[in-house]
Amino acid sequence: MINYRGLENKIENIVEESSANISVSFYDLDQGEGFSINGDERVPSASMIKLLILLKALDECDKGKINLKDSIKLDDYEKVDGSGILKELNCNHKFSIRELLTLMIIVSDNTATNILIDLLGMEEINKIGHDLGLEKTTLERKMMDSNAREKGLDNFTSSNEILKLLKMIYEKEFVSEDYSKLALDILLRQQERQRLQRYLPEDLKIASKSGDLDNLENDGGIFFTENKNYILVVLVNRAESNVLAKEIIGEISLKIYKEIGE
Repeated sequence: MINYRGLENKIENIVEESSANISVSFYDLDQGEGFSINGDERVPSASMIKLLILLKALDECDKGKINLKDSIKLDDYEKVDGSGILKELNCNHKFSIRELLTLMIIVSDNTATNILIDLLGMEEINKIGHDLGLEKTTLERKMMDSNAREKGLDNFTSSNEILKLLKMIYEKEFVSEDYSKLALDILLRQQERQRLQRYLPEDLKIASKSGDLDNLENDGGIFFTENKNYILVVLVNRAESNVLAKEIIGEISLKIYKEIGE
């Protein structure tokens, strides 16, 4: 039997010893037990907000309002900086909604994300978050919108609410089984592995989404280990550096993996 309180205490020690602001949410999917540390604190989401956009798009597909095969043409004016590859391509390429969703998650493509925000509507994306009972998760601006940030608009979430979204995908609670499986498949193809998986075996299956800003690193994922399946979300901001924030996430992830996953 796993001593969850003891495990929580070990993670609390890491959090308390750090000068960064850290939120942690953990849930054992097999035992139905978990804990959170600062889990309800509202913090900048960075690209973690893309999880909500993914679920909104799949809900629209589930209801027959859009189709994953529908294609959208890439125009130059839609390209934005930051993560992703669409900004490097010539305009007039056409991408299916499925391809845009995949790029938004596995390489955190900002241009693909903004195209999807325009397609789905910012208000509608926030409405689905509200309908799901998310109080801390909001989309206030598009990716790389510096003007909006100067006006005080940003995107926010909490580790508990990211855990809730991942749990809904795993348990197929929100969209149909087929679309839940698609969401999981996309998350499993995540190419960024320098946070939760930093100190873990390369072949370990983690369905995850991460995000970063200056002095901020976030990551949340569903872990499929030999012993059990679990969800871990670690959000770090106000860190001394991004490298240090990634190391904190990796350290917490390794501590939990050694306790229950190996």
